[in-house]
Amino acid sequence: MTYYISNTYNGIYLFIILSIVLSTVIILVSYILSYQKQDNEKISAYECGFSPFDDARSKFDVKFYLVSILFIIFDIEVSYLFPWVISLPNIGSLGFWSMVFFFFILTIGFIYEWMEGALDWS
Repeated sequence: MTYYISNTYNGIYLFIILSIVLSTVIILVSYILSYQKQDNEKISAYECGFSPFDDARSKFDVKFYLVSILFIIFDIEVSYLFPWVISLPNIGSLGFWSMVFFFFILTIGFIYEWMEGALDWS
């Protein structure tokens, strides 16, 4: 039994293969060219702003989590964008304008967060 691979998926297959090859090359080149000696500053908790081995009931800044939640929200927007662009010729004007409305609402939310100072790091 032979399997038939449709020509409509060739672009997606090419994109997946290209992204795997490119990410592998980038990781290998960075591993080869980077300085590998670890010191105390390199292994410290510099991203989260507090030591991860403290008491669990200690106070911390909520801005770290707010920024990560905003990143996840706008990352989901991009995950909706790729299938929409692929199926754009087939969905017609209703699909186009519904996605434009979706992006409009997300843009309003982004502007609101920006005006409220959620993205200010002080």
